[in-house]
Amino acid sequence: MANRLDGKVAAVTGGDQGIGRAIVERLAQEGADVALCYRSNKAGADEVVSVLQKMGRKAAAMQCDVGKVADGQKFIADALAALGRVDILVNNAGLERRADFWDVTETDYDTVLDVNLKAPFFLVQQLLPLLRKASTAEDPARVINVGSIAGIVPMARNSYAYAASKAGLHHLTQILARHLAPDINVNAIAPGAFETRMIEFALQHRAALEAQVPRGTVGQGDDIAGVAIFLASRAGSYVTGTVIPVDGGLSLRNP
Repeated sequence: MANRLDGKVAAVTGGDQGIGRAIVERLAQEGADVALCYRSNKAGADEVVSVLQKMGRKAAAMQCDVGKVADGQKFIADALAALGRVDILVNNAGLERRADFWDVTETDYDTVLDVNLKAPFFLVQQLLPLLRKASTAEDPARVINVGSIAGIVPMARNSYAYAASKAGLHHLTQILARHLAPDINVNAIAPGAFETRMIEFALQHRAALEAQVPRGTVGQGDDIAGVAIFLASRAGSYVTGTVIPVDGGLSLRNP
């Protein structure tokens, strides 16, 4: 039985750990070859590449600070050189700078917006001709943005720039979906509380955090990866312009 993504090639930013790694490994399990980039975790990226190669997939990892447009452009160029094409772009890389509103610096604000919002904009712009070339009427090319529940409801205390960047990414997702159809499907996934380094501070009070989640637990990377595979596969070919909360019901509660 064929895998859902046989013959596809994906490029994933921030694919060396956490949610990004889970998405990369599920893409490979479903048949895709994958190029991923990492900011500083070379050991993690090399480990992911080794895992994918043992699955029989082609894989490559490149160091890249996607907050710098030139770095993002080089990542795409290197991905194409290594794997020959890109059918699926996953904008997963993200960062947060926590501070009270009056303590947010211009540098931190710019850094967060550069990685979380500017990078997806310019990566899609660069890949647009190739994504259109890879698209068919039955199976459009895909862009999947990893947003956040913080971009939907105002619950990210001390994460003002982060919340603004993710809300912007959600809206960018919808604008691009409207204007790039029918060639390219553009969707976003909005994770809630997930067991990642980004929320280590909150996981110090895990029981209190999980008490706020109707499902009763924080999420795991594979919970996001499953939704990403649906959006990347033919099962999701008629879905575009959506922002899908994957949060165990967290956004249903009063912030």
